[in-house]
Amino acid sequence: MAKTTSKSNVKPFGWSDKIGYAMGDFGNDFTFILSSSFLLKFYTDVMGVSAGLVGVMMMLARFVDAFTDTAMGQIVDRSRPTEKGKFIPWIRRFMGPVALASFLMYASWFKGMPMGFKVFWMFATYLLWGSICYTGVNIPYGSMASAVSDKPEDRVQLSSWRNIGATLAGTVIGVVLPLVVYYKDADGLTQLSGTKMTIAALVCSIGAVVCYMLCTTLTTERVKIETKTEKFSFGALIKQLFSSRALISIIVAAIVLLLAQLTMQGMNAYIFPNYFNSAAGASIASLVGSVLMIILAMFVIPPMSKKYGKKEIAIFGNIVAVIAFFAAFILRVKNMYVYIVLYAFGYFGIAFFNTCVWAMITDVIDEDEVRRGSRSDGTIYSLYSFARKIGQALSSGLTGALLTAIGYSSATAFDADVLSGIYTVGTLIPAIGFALLILVLAFWYPLGKKQVEENAATLKARREGK
Repeated sequence: MAKTTSKSNVKPFGWSDKIGYAMGDFGNDFTFILSSSFLLKFYTDVMGVSAGLVGVMMMLARFVDAFTDTAMGQIVDRSRPTEKGKFIPWIRRFMGPVALASFLMYASWFKGMPMGFKVFWMFATYLLWGSICYTGVNIPYGSMASAVSDKPEDRVQLSSWRNIGATLAGTVIGVVLPLVVYYKDADGLTQLSGTKMTIAALVCSIGAVVCYMLCTTLTTERVKIETKTEKFSFGALIKQLFSSRALISIIVAAIVLLLAQLTMQGMNAYIFPNYFNSAAGASIASLVGSVLMIILAMFVIPPMSKKYGKKEIAIFGNIVAVIAFFAAFILRVKNMYVYIVLYAFGYFGIAFFNTCVWAMITDVIDEDEVRRGSRSDGTIYSLYSFARKIGQALSSGLTGALLTAIGYSSATAFDADVLSGIYTVGTLIPAIGFALLILVLAFWYPLGKKQVEENAATLKARREGK
């Protein structure tokens, strides 16, 4: 049975942990955001694969993740702590493989190969990256938050700084890459360069390894989480999932969030270069969103979540996002800068949930320990991680299917009807998704401010033997 105890002979929680934990998600998103933002565009425009087939691939890969994520969660829970802790060694083992696998997905040197080979390579490298290597580094990284501190306020800080790390990666990829990997063809149309995309993927992979090294060096696991020894039971895992309202509702919230957010981000690769015919527009939108996210995560959301509660401010933020994207859909703006302003308001809204969500996962883990008397950090985090991948898959599958439905291909990329369809998909789907997220958080997810504080007090009393 896995229980937690606090170590007394380690340095207190501080800036080193916050910066180190931020670097972990910086490393994660060097490959994850690159995939969600450019992989579909790369295979449709450079490799000539249909958008629908790319979407199907991403959805099928998630069925594999149902097994690999759960298996990695069990491996983490059952591994023995080392001098560096229980989770850090796993990040070190997988940081090299995940970076290499990410680079191999953008093999533009194969664009002249037969379609069958390109589809095989696409499936093989995507499964290697997402279902094996990314799982191997992301499950222990996310689970580690519970071991860095057992205080709710510290976990909110970790969640905020994790979001800052993700935002920094998003800034590099969303702001810099569009200015580098796109070019104007002889007709003045914005096109993606396969060779430059491959070089950009290599740089991002190197950056990911550097960030993981900083994460494992600067972050300290000060809460000792004992090895789980109970025999694994798939039936017990399913029972644990469906017996916890908090767990299943946060899983549904994750799926809805990723469905909306990744569709929003993925469609930027079509809205700006195609609808607005400007790669710089994607860069400006990402920069504005990144600056907003960092300011909110560092200065606004932590004190607001402490005063009002994480669930409560997440609902408020999503209301703002829904208004912004519905307004963009209805107005169908032609001015790129007006669209960027609306996009910024939408990004402002989802920042509240994105900043708090990782602390909400530790709240769910705490609630599960209060109910059952044992702790399953890796298992619960793996279930949540799998849910995020389901959201990613649904987003990619839906985006690919809708692009195919509106007639998008490299040959029709600038047709008027296709451009109108691109705009509709890029604004309406996020608006609907964030509206559904509000309903899940408001009427299903149970861990409001009062319940979270009660659970933290209960666990503290148990650890102190009271």
